[in-house]
Amino acid sequence: MSLTRMPNRTTAYDSTVISGLDPLSADAMYPLLPMMNAAADVPALTTAVRRILPSTSQLAEFSLPESLAAMRDLGLFLGSLKRHGVEPVVAVPELEPVLVELGRRSDMMPRDTVHHYTEWNPVGVRQRMYTGDEQEGFLMDAARMSLPHLAEAVELCRQLTDVAPDQPEFGTLLTQLTGRLAAFDEAISMVTRKVTPEFFAQGMRPYYEEITVQGRSYLGPAAAHVPLFLVDLVVWAADHGHPVYDEFIDEAAQHTLPQWRQLVPGWRTGPSIVGRVADVLREAPDGAPPAVPAEGITALAKTLRTLIAFRAKHLTIARKAYRDEVRLYDLGSGGGSIALLHQILDLTRENSSAVAVAHRRPASAQVTGAVAARVTGGTDD
Repeated sequence: MSLTRMPNRTTAYDSTVISGLDPLSADAMYPLLPMMNAAADVPALTTAVRRILPSTSQLAEFSLPESLAAMRDLGLFLGSLKRHGVEPVVAVPELEPVLVELGRRSDMMPRDTVHHYTEWNPVGVRQRMYTGDEQEGFLMDAARMSLPHLAEAVELCRQLTDVAPDQPEFGTLLTQLTGRLAAFDEAISMVTRKVTPEFFAQGMRPYYEEITVQGRSYLGPAAAHVPLFLVDLVVWAADHGHPVYDEFIDEAAQHTLPQWRQLVPGWRTGPSIVGRVADVLREAPDGAPPAVPAEGITALAKTLRTLIAFRAKHLTIARKAYRDEVRLYDLGSGGGSIALLHQILDLTRENSSAVAVAHRRPASAQVTGAVAARVTGGTDD
């Protein structure tokens, strides 16, 4: 079935369906991949790719889920070849048109992403892994823990863009959003306990290096591309971000689902929730009751604190993995630097502090104006 005839594109990206497929008959190859990588056996890797590479006629018959599963199964061989210093489409030139066509049919980039590597990857005996190490499994599980909750968070963000801060459901939706975001903190806490910085930096990071397809570079399926930036945009980053973070978002958006990627232009223009709260506070008449119910301000503050908790742990892990004596690369697996992670954390903290001030403000126009100015980054005249 062709992509254009798929009846429901959202359900077509269902992880249960995709993980159950083996369109390239690759199940038998994947128990051998960790051994090929341990031996740096490039000839065996190239032979394996050629063995599972679909023909043009096979490609024409793939459904969208089969196309995604096929990209998944080629993907770990892409990262493996590059880890051993070989560009995949140079080693196997007939691979390039297949990658391009699979990307076109799935409306995603022409290589595997974090979605392919984790949520669309089978678990148990069929799980595809670069190393076979249990620490790699924990890293994969962390993304699997986060992505379903992110899907729910994105839907809540959709609803929040249409709800005014003074409406009763504003606080309720933010409370639900905070609950979904808590999964990120749980996932990264698990990584902290189960995965050493040395294993990530030296054992896994090399498999996420960029490859070149049709002259363009594409980073590998790193968990850093789980698109939490979508929540950032709606909550604060649309109008309180930074050009460097905007540039990262542009790159990272290419690694995610098309329906999420399409949200970025509209959500980037804002206003963010923090910006909308500031506007309501600024416009409140002198002496009027609080323009935003306390429940809404409290819920927003909790959402920001949850993001901060995750970002702080992520920064701590990254600093350990990219110490001079440990790291093999200057930049993270998602293409960002330690400085960028620090900047995102600082920006989130600044917005959280401004919301905390708003929660404590007296009901007067003078203080309301000062709080609104702080939230928006302006000055109080």
